[in-house]
Amino acid sequence: MQSYSLTHLPILGLDLMKAGRINHWAAGLAAAALPVVAFAQAAPEPSRPHRWQLNMNRGATLISENAYDAHMIALWICVGIGILVFGAMAYAMFKFRKSRGAVADVDFTHSTRLEIVWTVVPIVLLVAMAFPATHKLIQMYDVRQSEMTIKVTGFQWLWKYDYLGQGVSLTSRLKRESDHIRQSGVVPTMQDHPDYLLEVDNELVVPVDTKIRFVVTADDVIHAWWVPALGWKQDAIPGLVNEAWASVKTPGVYRGQCAELCGKDHGFMPIVVRAVPKAEFQQWLASRQPAPSAAPAPVAADNTNAPAANAQETPAPAPAGAAPNPDAATAPVAG
Repeated sequence: MQSYSLTHLPILGLDLMKAGRINHWAAGLAAAALPVVAFAQAAPEPSRPHRWQLNMNRGATLISENAYDAHMIALWICVGIGILVFGAMAYAMFKFRKSRGAVADVDFTHSTRLEIVWTVVPIVLLVAMAFPATHKLIQMYDVRQSEMTIKVTGFQWLWKYDYLGQGVSLTSRLKRESDHIRQSGVVPTMQDHPDYLLEVDNELVVPVDTKIRFVVTADDVIHAWWVPALGWKQDAIPGLVNEAWASVKTPGVYRGQCAELCGKDHGFMPIVVRAVPKAEFQQWLASRQPAPSAAPAPVAADNTNAPAANAQETPAPAPAGAAPNPDAATAPVAG
């Protein structure tokens, strides 16, 4: 072990201070570089994050892209503010350090001009950010001119989807394979089961480039229907109907989960949305629609219950002066 004399202690202290300062600067530069790295990263799939991902995904709908753009604008504004503030701090600490003879001003007085600047600038930035954010929020809740409507109902613990006006309904629950793995005690891995607890028996199939209105409710307790790639999460509340909309741009499979604690199997309510081209969706919808019932066969006329007077011909009246016919049926005599 290396030993130091008392004369070496000041030098050792300076070395430690320099090392600590270098570490602080390195950490600061790394923190400043994180937004640039986050901006450069892109997830391989819009619905699936990857290891060491720093930024949020862009998503697959206009709403999710609006959220991503708003996030990036706010991020870069914060980066600019951070560079200015921490740059001024670094400059002040270096320029007016004690080793260069700087003396602290104990009688510091506030600058009115500076107070106005650092009050007005944040207000201007917030107002400038509020206008596009408000426009995006209004657009997010505008369900007008929807081309189709899907009703989403949450149950403990599955989802039911009704294609309103199409005569198609289906239930979607955790796939039996994932349920078996969950109950068997086997430790799943990403290599063997990449979609563990995110697979269902019946996927929600939707067409791309179609504005779809979702009406969301629940049957028993509060659930929440959440697919991150769609860009929104909507609560499913018994007795209430919430609504949202989505128009998926890219065909693919987008996964989500119930995002509201709804009971012991809350973690086993996955959501899988499969977006397909319009022609393929029409084929799928036709295969799910009930076959039209056959027209009833025409019923033959049944005269068994007809009156006897209609079943037998009424004999013509005998001409005057003719001899009576003994074989003719005798008509009843009215009483």
